[in-house]
Amino acid sequence: MKSTPIPADSPLIDKSLESKTVNEERRFLQGPNSRLNELTKALRILFEIVRGFRRLHFVGPCVTVFGSARFSGSHIFYKQAREVGSELANAGFTVMTGGGPGIMEAANRGAKDVNGRSVGCNISLPKEQEPNPYLDLFVEFNYFFVRKLMLAKYSYAFVAMPGGFGTLDEVFEIATFVQTGKVKGFPIIFFGIEYWTPLIKFLEETMVAQGTIDQMDVDRFILSDSPKEVASLVSQVSKTTFGLAHGVMKPRWWLLEAPNPKPVASQEQTS
Repeated sequence: MKSTPIPADSPLIDKSLESKTVNEERRFLQGPNSRLNELTKALRILFEIVRGFRRLHFVGPCVTVFGSARFSGSHIFYKQAREVGSELANAGFTVMTGGGPGIMEAANRGAKDVNGRSVGCNISLPKEQEPNPYLDLFVEFNYFFVRKLMLAKYSYAFVAMPGGFGTLDEVFEIATFVQTGKVKGFPIIFFGIEYWTPLIKFLEETMVAQGTIDQMDVDRFILSDSPKEVASLVSQVSKTTFGLAHGVMKPRWWLLEAPNPKPVASQEQTS
């Protein structure tokens, strides 16, 4: 199919995206800049990584929940994500998400419903994404790859609720890490059998058939419609396979480490 460039003055282009943040990202990704500019950018990235490590060092063992920001509180996927968050928190895990609305809010909200710990790693966007009100800890990042690093680093399992490009990007990056042996075989769960089955069929009937991936790469994925099953599976694998002992590390005053933060949202907000 032939591709036709969109004119710069086209109404299809959202002018609100022409922000300072977006322009900086474009300059960073378009090729070499001055040596001073490259060094400055590298130092900013390093600072953001170190800041993320320090802020998230005491969150305890996490499970990251991916999913669309577009579902409202009345949607079935929102309600299911809230149940998933509650079950994971009851199993002793900190629920980590991208910190935004939709599925992310639902999972964080579910954790707070049962007095569990709830963490959000938000991304700074041209169309500002506000953090949801169900977070004990909220960390904002400017770079997608730094944010994805944090969402992966502290988790023992990953749950993909129904979502779009961002969800696919995040979950398949984790799948690539597992496939290449860069991380251990942490559970990757696709929640919503009806929603995800066409994708799994594509992987098996096209990619496996063409030899671009192996059947074992698909077999690693788990399909489920049960929040309790998800929590039970994650708990079992993390303890038996990886020897997880639940607990939160304590801050060291001589490293200027702050204690665990107080919840952003009160329990009354979660009702």
